Amino acid sequence: MKNGICVAGNAIVDMLYPIERYPKPGELTTIREGISRSTGGALCNVIMDLAQIDPKLPLHAIGIIGDDSEGDFVQEQLARFANISLAGLKRTDETKTSFTAVMSDESTKQRTFFQYRGANAGLCEDDFDWNTIESDLLHIGYILLLDTLDEEDAEYGTKMARLLKSAQQKGIKTSVDIVSETGERFKKLVPPALKYTDYCVINEIETQQATGIVLRDDNDALVHGNIKKALEALFAMGVSTWAVIHSPEGGFAMDSAGNYAEKPSASLPPGYIKGTVGAGDAFCSGVLYAIYSGETLETAIMMGHAAAICSLSQEDATAGLCTMGEALKVYEEYAAK
Repeated sequence: MKNGICVAGNAIVDMLYPIERYPKPGELTTIREGISRSTGGALCNVIMDLAQIDPKLPLHAIGIIGDDSEGDFVQEQLARFANISLAGLKRTDETKTSFTAVMSDESTKQRTFFQYRGANAGLCEDDFDWNTIESDLLHIGYILLLDTLDEEDAEYGTKMARLLKSAQQKGIKTSVDIVSETGERFKKLVPPALKYTDYCVINEIETQQATGIVLRDDNDALVHGNIKKALEALFAMGVSTWAVIHSPEGGFAMDSAGNYAEKPSASLPPGYIKGTVGAGDAFCSGVLYAIYSGETLETAIMMGHAAAICSLSQEDATAGLCTMGEALKVYEEYAAK
C-alpha cells in the first residue's frame, strides 16, 4: 500500500453541556460553566487520529457539512493537518452540520446524547468520485447513522453495501465501523455491508448485535469464551480479511485463515483517564495504520491499544494522539506484563 487511506462518513460537532444533574420530565436543571465544542464522528475522529499517528500518511476525507459556523469549525479543525486532503469534503446550504448535544451529569458522571443527523444524512455514493480516489483503503462509519447509505437497495441490500462493493471493484480495500445501538436495525442494515467488507473493526456490543453471539452477560462481564465464535461469525457474514473486536478488557483479532491474536488492555493509573469519547475510534485508527503498514494481527492490536491509551489522556476525542512511535512507548509503559 502506498496511496494512503480514505476516511468517509459522519462529521459531527459535539457540544458538551456540564449540568448539575439530569432532570426528570418537566423539571429544570442548571447548566454549569465549561460549555465546550469539539469535532466528533468517524470521519473527524479517525482521520485526525491517523494524521497525528503518521504526519506523512496521505489522507482523503469524504463527507458533507453545512454552510454554517459548525461547518466552518469542522473544516478548520481538519485543515490543521497538512496530510489531510479536503477535496472530498462537501458543503451544503440545504441543511445544517450534524451535531450532538452532550449533557454531562456532574453528579453521576454519566453522559446523555441528543444527535441531529443534519448534513450527514445526505451522504451517498454520488459523493464518491472513484476517478479521483487513489487511496488503497476506504474506512467508512458509522453504519446505522448515515441515513441515505442505510437505505434499502434492491440488489445489494443497502446502499452502503453497494458503495463498499463499488470500492472493491476499483481495487480499494474496505473497512467499516458501526454505531452502538440496540434494536432490530442491526439485523437489517449490518449484514449486507459485511458481505463487502475486508476489515471489520468494531466493539463487543456491536459484534454481539451483529452476530447474535452473547459477549456481555447479565452481570456485564465479558464472555471471553465466545470471542472466537463471534470473530468466526463475522467471517461467515462476509468479512474477507480481518475481523477485530475491541472492548475495555482487551483487543481480539482473527484473519481469514483462522489465525487468532489477543492482547489485554493496559492497566492505567488512577486519574490517567480524562475522557473516553473517541477511544474506540482511536483503537480503530491504530489498527487501520497497522493494516496500511503491513503489520501482523498481534502488532495491530498493540497499535490499537497504543492509540486508545493516548486518546484517553485527554477529554476530547483526538487531542491526546501522537505519532505511533510515541504512542507505542506509552503503551509499553502501561501494558500488562
